[in-house]
Amino acid sequence: MLPVLGIDLAKAKYDVALQCRDGKNRHKAFPNTPEGHTGLLAWIGRQVDGPVHACLEATGPYGEAVALALADAGHTVSIVNPLAIKAYGQSELSRAKTDRIDAGLLLRYGVAQRPSAWVPLPPDVRALQALVRRVVALQEMREQERNRLEAYPTADVVRQSIQDVLATLTDEIARLRAQIQHHVSQHPGLRAQRDLLTTIPGIGKTTAETLLAELFGPLSCASVKQLVALAGLAPRVHESGASVRGRGSLSPLGTRRLRKALYFPAVAALRCNPVIQAMAERLANRGKCNMVIITAAMRRLVHLAFGVLKSQRPFDPSIALSD
Repeated sequence: MLPVLGIDLAKAKYDVALQCRDGKNRHKAFPNTPEGHTGLLAWIGRQVDGPVHACLEATGPYGEAVALALADAGHTVSIVNPLAIKAYGQSELSRAKTDRIDAGLLLRYGVAQRPSAWVPLPPDVRALQALVRRVVALQEMREQERNRLEAYPTADVVRQSIQDVLATLTDEIARLRAQIQHHVSQHPGLRAQRDLLTTIPGIGKTTAETLLAELFGPLSCASVKQLVALAGLAPRVHESGASVRGRGSLSPLGTRRLRKALYFPAVAALRCNPVIQAMAERLANRGKCNMVIITAAMRRLVHLAFGVLKSQRPFDPSIALSD
């Protein structure tokens, strides 16, 4: 088995703990910069022969660069849900918490669990993901400014400032949307996948691009259940014995960004997609409320999108209705 490297990430630096050839664990800290990543790779080469299995938490942009540097150098990388690491630490009755201790915890988790390898997204999907997430961030900023505009109905000076910012944000969102369209059109694989997704009634170009950016980059190594969970649409049941019958809910471990992106497409699909309409009718006959039906429609859209991309065939309601 590969020796394990635990990495505890922060914005400015990261601490590492590495299994070495002499059986001891060694610790070191590196700046979270390109120069720091180069130093980490050189240090690993001095400590062990061959590749390592790096284990780090999913911390968004803080860990992406070092994960890519390790993967490009031939090392195995696992990106683990922070809740899993927290639970593992609690199982050890850990009391102290420092960056060095957390790096050691990640090393021990990697040794015990051997988490699955992370597959980096292709460069074209990474670029699409960055553009889509930037648009979402600007949309949220624009919504905040609109709320502020409503809060200052009589302050003309403030209103003018907010309106100027709103106009700038709107222009930038439009520019980025055009850039997304150009990016997809320049990559035949992305363009073909987007065109397949838009054959599903309820999914337009914007939703298709979001799905490609957030869900379907690593499609070849994922199952539809994994994608549903990643979208935050997996149901969570709370039952125990004969007395505990908790109300079902969605798992909080998914991505809020994806749930938000799928809400309005699901509402549209309830009006125009025969597969979604048939499912909604069955749920309504069982007495399910509107929100449950919309959530089920969101989940069904993920299933349909997975199906057309896996089969590389346009949406066919006769096939979907027969499933």
